[in-house]
Order: sequence, then C-alpha cells, then structure tokens
Amino acid sequence: MKQNFPIKSELKAKRLKWGAPQNFISWAYMKELRENDKTRKIYDINPYIEVYQFRDNLFGLFTQNCDGAGDVWMFLIVGPEKAMLIDTCFGLGDLKGLCNMLSGGKELVVVNTHGHVDHAYGNCRFEKVYCHEYEVPILQEQNDTMFDYLFDANGNNIWLEFDKADLPTYRPYEIVPVKDGYTFDLGKGYEVELCWLGGHAPGNSGFLDKTNRIFFPGDDLCSDVSGVASGPRPGMPNGQYMNLETFRGNLAKVVARIDEIDYVFPSHFIINVESGVLESELEACDEILADPQSFDYRAMSISPKGGEPSERFFKYIKGFSVLAYKMEGVYAPKE
Repeated sequence: MKQNFPIKSELKAKRLKWGAPQNFISWAYMKELRENDKTRKIYDINPYIEVYQFRDNLFGLFTQNCDGAGDVWMFLIVGPEKAMLIDTCFGLGDLKGLCNMLSGGKELVVVNTHGHVDHAYGNCRFEKVYCHEYEVPILQEQNDTMFDYLFDANGNNIWLEFDKADLPTYRPYEIVPVKDGYTFDLGKGYEVELCWLGGHAPGNSGFLDKTNRIFFPGDDLCSDVSGVASGPRPGMPNGQYMNLETFRGNLAKVVARIDEIDYVFPSHFIINVESGVLESELEACDEILADPQSFDYRAMSISPKGGEPSERFFKYIKGFSVLAYKMEGVYAPKE
C-alpha cells in the first residue's frame, strides 16, 4: 500500500518509516490542520511539539510517535489555579518546560489515559503521575532500557529521526492510583473527572472536562482504528478488562451523561468531534456483542515492537471510523 503524502512541518524530528500507512481520512485531516491552522506554534523550548490552542484554556500538544505507530496528541488544560497534562507521550524534548510556559507556571497535575509507550514513556519527566488503578502494574514495568527498541543494533533510529539526548533518562516517579469517578479540582471548582473505560488497556480512562464539556477518551476512540478488544493476555495484570463487553458497559455510563459532553478529543488524529460519535461507538459495540461474526472486514496486524501477526475484525462506527476486535476479546472472561 502506498505511503501517505508527507505533511509539511518544522518539527525537529523527521519520519523515517511507518509501521503501517495511516487511514486516508485521518491523514487528510491532519495534513490540513498541521499545515494551515492559524494557532499552530512551535516554541524553542521544545522543537518536537506543535502547540494548538483549541479553547481559551485548552492546548493540544501534537508530537510524532517515536516508533512506527500513529502520531499522538497530549492535552494541556489550564485551570484557575492548576494545570492538567493528559498523557506524556515519549517525553521527547523539554515537555515540562513547555507546559510551565503555556500555563504561566501553575502547578501541574499529570495524568495518563493509559500506560502504553506512546502515552506514558514521558512520565519520568515528572515527579508524580495519576492513573486508573488498573494501569499501575504497566507503569511499574518502565525501566532504563525501555527506549532501546527505538534503535537498531548499531544505535540508529528505526522509525523517527531525533537526537537521542532529547529522550528523557528514566528515573522512578510516584504513581498515584485512583478509581473510577475520581475528580481533580484545578481551582475554584474547575473539575476534571476520570471515567474508567477499559477495553484498549486495562485501565484506559477518559477525562471529562466539565467546564469545557469535552471528553478525552484516550485510545478507546480513534478516527484510524479504535482497538478496544484485544482480549485477555497471559501474564498481563488486569488483562481481563481488555474486552468489548467491559468497555461497552463503561461506555454506556458515559453515553448516559451525553448532555454533559459537547465534544470528544481522542488521543490520535481527528479531534474536536461532536459527542454523538460516542453513541455511534456504543451502537457498534452492541452489534458485535449480538453477533461477533457481523464484522465488516478482517485483516492481519502486527505491533511496532514485533511479534507474530494477529487477525483482527473490524466493525464500522457509523459516521466515523472502525472498531477493531479479536474474537477472544469480545466477551468478558468468566470468573
């Protein structure tokens, strides 16, 4: 399959290769946004991040994925007294300094939607990070060799060209586990609530900015592929929550509060999507649970970290993208 046309960018890092071509619609959206958005800025303090201002107090921090998977959004909410950073990606460049500059030096609360490499490897730039309790074991696996897979045997970058010295040096940090419904107060009653979803990762959680009426679902919704049902994985702590049935139940709780949400900001590709997309995703979940064989197409996939290809099945999310699942990941395991 032909690779996507390059996007013009002044970012310091340069793409070497992809793990797989990106969804055409997602790529067209990102090309238009990144080349023409009037708020886009790249600051000297961190030349690896494009900064977009989507609301008066909401910044989108776009950065390239250091491996071959899709590029990533981090989000910075600047509250009256504190700021919140949602996800840390790979921590390439001075991420903390950039957040301090944008927030005016306000106390920074750092949270993870989940613990995957492209969302949490930058955690070690900070002293404390909050996450859902089911993600703690994944974050605890981070160590001083976690970036090694980004380079070949000769130390050369495999997927993205960047200065190795600009990666963070791993150091232990405080991991604070919280439960579903935990609410962060950014000052003067500005609340952001963690909503546990599961599915894509055991503790994948969305964050509801109650003032801006925006929901940040992490990787449980994506305009490329919403992979929410890879199934229990041997040896993975809390892996029993990586299934469609669990995700569907938690998504239904969010949809029941749809009158509190105007827009959805996924962690990859198309953002600022009207909240009705959550209802469409719930409908797709229900169709799969009723008949797992009702998929629209199937394909083989492989992780940038390697391993054997695996078969996934895809169901269209009406008006948006596709929901990906494995047959063993449809239903919750029996206790």
